[in-house]
Amino acid sequence: MSTVVNEKTNPEPTLDTSLRNRAWRDIALYGLARILLFAVLTVVIAWLAYLIGAPVPLLISAMLALFVAFPLSMFMFKGLRIRVNAELAEWDAQRKAHKEWVRSELAER
Repeated sequence: MSTVVNEKTNPEPTLDTSLRNRAWRDIALYGLARILLFAVLTVVIAWLAYLIGAPVPLLISAMLALFVAFPLSMFMFKGLRIRVNAELAEWDAQRKAHKEWVRSELAER
């Protein structure tokens, strides 16, 4: 019984697992930063309203903080957001290249 050595013309693309880990870490950091910004703004708005003698319900303070925190976080955490987008784009490109390689390997069979 003879075996035929199959030479691969296109090598398997490698998936960088450290990139995936960095991306997930940065996603968690970005999410945590936005949640903390929202919580701090909620407390500050409620405290300022109390100081001026017009206390508002916590839910109203939270809604106002939500409306302020969304655009503010886009500016405050711009570097982290851009880094997360770049890491996810690179990871997606690696996954697509690997998927295409698997398809081409299966098509040869």
